[in-house]
Amino acid sequence: MPTRPDYALLAEQLTNQGIDVETVKTALKAQHIETPSWGYANSGTRFHTFPWPGAATTTRPKIDDAAMVHRTTGIAPTVAIHIPWDRPEDGDYAAMAQYAQARGIAIGAVNPNVFQDDEYRLGSLGHPDPGIRERALDHIMECCGIMQTVKSDVLSLWFADGTNYAGQDMLRHRKRRFEQGLKQVYPNLPQGARMLIEYKFFEPAFYSTDIPDWGTSYAFCLKLGAQAQVLVDLGHHAPGVNIEQIVAFLLDEGKLGGFHFNNRKYADDDLIVGAVNPYELFLIYNELAGAAAGGDEPARTTAHNIAYMIDQSLSIEGKLAAMIYSVLNCQEAYAKSLIVPRARLAAAQAEGNVLAAHRILTDAFRTDMRPLLAQVREEMGVPADPIAAYEASGYEEQIRTERGVSVATGGFQ
Repeated sequence: MPTRPDYALLAEQLTNQGIDVETVKTALKAQHIETPSWGYANSGTRFHTFPWPGAATTTRPKIDDAAMVHRTTGIAPTVAIHIPWDRPEDGDYAAMAQYAQARGIAIGAVNPNVFQDDEYRLGSLGHPDPGIRERALDHIMECCGIMQTVKSDVLSLWFADGTNYAGQDMLRHRKRRFEQGLKQVYPNLPQGARMLIEYKFFEPAFYSTDIPDWGTSYAFCLKLGAQAQVLVDLGHHAPGVNIEQIVAFLLDEGKLGGFHFNNRKYADDDLIVGAVNPYELFLIYNELAGAAAGGDEPARTTAHNIAYMIDQSLSIEGKLAAMIYSVLNCQEAYAKSLIVPRARLAAAQAEGNVLAAHRILTDAFRTDMRPLLAQVREEMGVPADPIAAYEASGYEEQIRTERGVSVATGGFQ
């Protein structure tokens, strides 16, 4: 395969800096970013859902869309499902998994929904009514069974539980209810599977949130066991929180299980990954790449077993091109993290040379890796420019014609 001139120049520059270009390319070819089924459905804000022509409303079209993203990028081989949003009409999850396989992808994380039904108005596992808590547990247990059928190894848990007013409920009691519920779920995980516990510092509850931060999730995971780990959502923190520091801590503890990649400017998390703060995304990947390349245990092993997932509900910009862009932004941030000269950086840090260490890191961030990424994609047999290839494929026009415009969400309501 001919080498692009711009790639050859970049490869020469990186080699002169002591970077093994082939090692970087190998790592990029092994990258895996999971896309969410609900990201292909209509979604919106608290005020309105804007129907998008061609948006999927049932699971098989969502799988088709996820397969299209994988065909154009080469690094999105799985799609997460949300139950009951993705419950097959005939209840045949094995057929769903076979359908995905036939399109070149697989089912990834299984996400229970214990926040949408009216019964969960006061919570799910934190609800004061034991009957409602039992209902939530039954659904999560059902999802553990679905995991076995679709060969998923990740149970992804996010809870909307909390209170709106002081005095509404006993906060210590709600904590204990969650501990008890999670302890009941944990033994039902399929063999080799993990439970990833997500957090969000506020919303939809306005006074207290039952799992508001990574520390709460971490504390629950410690009590549960090795198969329970923290899921870091990039949009679920207060403004100014240093997410890469959280990542470093959880890596060192062996408790970083996965990511929900997205971006936000103010209070929510549904923007294209890297749209607002690409430097933050790079710094997160820098911690991950550093641990994977030369970190001590358990950080090294943990870094090699992280579930990288996108969690987006695109409300005004369309679905597939935006999802492709998110995948590419993750790929670019990872590529830049792979060219950080670790030995030079460590030496500057050990010497206390603050500016030198900072410049080493930012120089990697400022390196234009697009020529190398285009070369990697060509070697993988996927388009060098995935978005241009998607726009030229006719797929968007096809699904607009076949699916039309639906007010149904296929997910968030």
